[in-house]
Amino acid sequence: MKINKIFAMLGIIAILTMLFTTAAFAAPDVSSAIQSTWDATKSQIKSVVDNVVFPVLDVVLAIFFFIKLGTAYFDYRKHGQFEWTGPVVLFACLVFTLTAPTYLWGIIGM
Repeated sequence: MKINKIFAMLGIIAILTMLFTTAAFAAPDVSSAIQSTWDATKSQIKSVVDNVVFPVLDVVLAIFFFIKLGTAYFDYRKHGQFEWTGPVVLFACLVFTLTAPTYLWGIIGM
């Protein structure tokens, strides 16, 4: 009995959804407006990413790298075994973000 009520409720919801939704068709010039807006802001986006986003990522990763290197050294002094995984991963990420602006825009096509 409870399953019948659930199916009835789902059916009513489906019928109401179909009844009250309308298809929205865009005008033919919408795609050209989007394309012209993208062309106008492409250089601004590239300069903001190159001059703000990547340097901030580089600084954050460098800070985390040196903190992780310090904690790994103190763990080495305490336990006698140096754990390389954390510093190596952070260093690889740092190298990736330092070199990303040179090839990223070629991949994206800007």
